[in-house]
Amino acid sequence: MKPDGGDCAIADTEIIEGRIIHGIKVFKEHLGCSLHEALDAFIARYDVLRCERPGDFSKDHATYWENFHS
Repeated sequence: MKPDGGDCAIADTEIIEGRIIHGIKVFKEHLGCSLHEALDAFIARYDVLRCERPGDFSKDHATYWENFHS
């Protein structure tokens, strides 16, 4: 299940602030999807935000994912 246009921004704050687990949980609950699908949605939205709003992130890409292992 992929988020539609209206669902894309549901976890933007969590993504930008680096709250990965919480952001995945937001997608999972909002979309009613599996954990794997929620992770995919999170990563897809992260990629969009990284391109469209790079200045909003306080960490670079490598540091952002440093302690997250899926």
